[in-house]
Amino acid sequence: MNAPAPRVAVVVIGYDDAAHVTDAVRSALAQGPAVREVVAVDDCSADGSAALLARLAAAEPRLRVVRLPANSGGCGTPRNAGLDAVTSPYVMFLDSDDVLPPGAVDALLGAADEADAEVASGLCVRRELPSGREVPWEAELYAARAVITRPALRPRLVHDTLCVNKLYRTAFLRAHGIRFPEGRFRYEDFVFTARVLAAAPRIALVPDRVYVWHVRRSAERLSISLDRADVGNWRARLRACRQVDEILLGAGHKELARAARAKFLDHELRMYVRELGLRDPRHQRAWWDLTRAHLAGYDAADWARNPTAPGRLIGRVVLASPEPRDLPRLRELAARPARLRPPYARAADGTPVWSDDLPRITLEPLLTRPVRLLPLAVDAEVRPRARGARRRLLLRLRLHELYGRVARAGPRTVEVRWRRREDERTVPCRTAHLAPAGGGTWSAETAVDLAALAALGAGTWDLRLRVCFDDGASREVTAHAPTGAGGLRRRAVPSARHGVVLVQAYATHSGALALRVAPGVRGVRAVAGARLRRLLH
Repeated sequence: MNAPAPRVAVVVIGYDDAAHVTDAVRSALAQGPAVREVVAVDDCSADGSAALLARLAAAEPRLRVVRLPANSGGCGTPRNAGLDAVTSPYVMFLDSDDVLPPGAVDALLGAADEADAEVASGLCVRRELPSGREVPWEAELYAARAVITRPALRPRLVHDTLCVNKLYRTAFLRAHGIRFPEGRFRYEDFVFTARVLAAAPRIALVPDRVYVWHVRRSAERLSISLDRADVGNWRARLRACRQVDEILLGAGHKELARAARAKFLDHELRMYVRELGLRDPRHQRAWWDLTRAHLAGYDAADWARNPTAPGRLIGRVVLASPEPRDLPRLRELAARPARLRPPYARAADGTPVWSDDLPRITLEPLLTRPVRLLPLAVDAEVRPRARGARRRLLLRLRLHELYGRVARAGPRTVEVRWRRREDERTVPCRTAHLAPAGGGTWSAETAVDLAALAALGAGTWDLRLRVCFDDGASREVTAHAPTGAGGLRRRAVPSARHGVVLVQAYATHSGALALRVAPGVRGVRAVAGARLRRLLH
């Protein structure tokens, strides 16, 4: 088989990232002969990045270094500088702290050639560091190979706002004047991607892994997507989303624009609401005001489809109230899967509504939604067993009624599964019987298999439940962690194998119950060290 002709340029951008930029460049060069050139754009770094790149370029003829005279403050300007410098028929973009996996360029170039596509796009994985846990980005979109003759035929494309997991025909970008916003513009890839879709390219999708996005939550300087503590981040995201809407509407793509607005409700709004309770009142008020102003631009059709979908319901509550309200309940609704917690109010005519003082926000569609899609609420707490069984922990569960739907479906059992966050491994499932507990609730109880959790070493375990009903239907849910995580904040449990196992129950950002487990003295020290690092960070 003949080697592919060198037709691809990879633009690598970086700023003060000497620790990682050469790894990124080498991953691009290692793609093989299809890569004709790598253009490394240094955004006026002060940490020696430029010197490292210069030394690498001296030994690698395919590498060119472009150094900007002043720091741009964003990612758009260096990417545009790289795009101006490339001479190859195709171009990709790579950030200095990420890498291209082997075969990425060949997979995208082959798909572009086969489909005669202006854009080829593949799967990006988010790799959590240092754990190495990988989470696919928009996996549904990249489940199988596909050729999209025009973006309007696949509205889901608006959900993949990344620019780095794609190969672009250079002439296509230049013919349509497609560039990134310049300067200190956050979420510049949102706008760039909208401009690409607005130009209606032929797009090839491949299921191959083509980009590894490194997520370093403990880094001294967080990435834009992780640095959400300042309300300015939300303001910048809203600005980018508004531009996306304007670009798509301006190009006549009304349905793509509507899909992008729906994506905002389901993704951006839910993500930030899950964290809103962590912010101070001033931040919450500013966030609320910004969000209300943004959502005021939505039309009736944006709210009409599936009005009790979590994102739409959250948006309707925000629009209906001038002041921040119901933040704990909204946080639960923003979880995945969503949990609608009490109170379960009704209007004067008996129609389910959000609350007594917001009766115009109807929840009536919940009366006909399939049980497998209901936002069921389950409370969970972990407690030590009674005296004489000190080495055992109990998981107690309570399922809430939801406007009569749960009782009619007949809750029978709940399947309990603990999933290790670091590597997605699970322990064998346990099944517990659900019994009526009065007050419109059902309860279940089962032991926590601490030995099985500890056998896999120190880690964080998320609780996953499946509620099963008499008619065979089921609903997968997570469980709400009460204040204090069921009274078990941190406990040392004796263990015949490990000597001691440290267990800490806590509530995640979305309010779900999770466990931190650290077996043995080494595990205890590791958890303590990690906790200290989080506090310092």
